[in-house]
Amino acid sequence: MSDLATPAIEWMRARVSTGQLPTAVIGIATADGVVDVAAAGSDLAGDAHPDSRYCLYSVTKPLSGLAAMRAVERGLLTVDQTLGSLVPGVATPQVTLGQLLSHTSGLSDVVLGNPSSLREALMRAGLEFVPGTARRYNNIAWDGIAAMVEAVTDEPFTAQIERLARDAGATTLSFDDEGARPVHDADVVQHDHESLMTLKHPAAGAVATVLDLLAIGQSLLRGDGAVVRPATIEAMRRPRTRGLYVIDPDPIKVHEDFGLAFTLPKRPGLIDHSWYGHEGWTSTQFWVSPAAGVAVVLLSNRFWSWRPDVGVDFDQLRNVVTTAFG
Repeated sequence: MSDLATPAIEWMRARVSTGQLPTAVIGIATADGVVDVAAAGSDLAGDAHPDSRYCLYSVTKPLSGLAAMRAVERGLLTVDQTLGSLVPGVATPQVTLGQLLSHTSGLSDVVLGNPSSLREALMRAGLEFVPGTARRYNNIAWDGIAAMVEAVTDEPFTAQIERLARDAGATTLSFDDEGARPVHDADVVQHDHESLMTLKHPAAGAVATVLDLLAIGQSLLRGDGAVVRPATIEAMRRPRTRGLYVIDPDPIKVHEDFGLAFTLPKRPGLIDHSWYGHEGWTSTQFWVSPAAGVAVVLLSNRFWSWRPDVGVDFDQLRNVVTTAFG
């Protein structure tokens, strides 16, 4: 175990030992390489291991955003292009790619995993507010992103995400959940996990290991262009929701902005406000700090572990990593 990674690993093990997280795997990397990876916990699938695969849920969103921005880099799209210009018959033609990527589209969302066809749900989705005038966390928008990218390329969107991952050295990231660790507390949040995974949802359907996400994080830290160019990352990190009315009922989301696909947490308790990344409903975490020069990934399998009766505070983890590496 690296001395620098020790506090973060101990933080993770403490949450597993108290039962807040059933299993977890944590990994930390810099631009120079992986610093450390550690696993803890056991459930019906057995002990967690460094190569355990986890359902990422909303950590899928930055992967989808990066894939979309690769199409922008190729000159096939711009973030100001409208959905209707590429997807004929959609009910909300005026919504732009940038609004879809930043939770400002206004699209009326659907229950995650509920529709049998994401594309049909997208085509008939109406508006809850004028696009660009407010912010509300949204999942169906990501099928709009997929539809726009597929309209200008000759490859399914999920395949483009998987190819992006391979370009970065992430060899097992996919939309196939075979061998993934089971999820816990789906009944508590009234969610049909099995139905979601059949959709290969561009907002929530990816499955990966810690090393897969660390490979992507390392590429972003290095600015090597294997995923996207450094200028593209800077564009994705620019806040696009600052000052907008926040409709989300979750109080945590009041203290964060969104760029293009990335969450930009600005909560008062964070030491480092350069973090960008995303978290997933199953307690998955993918964060990159340019200031500290570090990426941290934590994968777990309990829904909504930050709810009051469980009480995991992932800002603590980011602060621990900032203190060690910053």
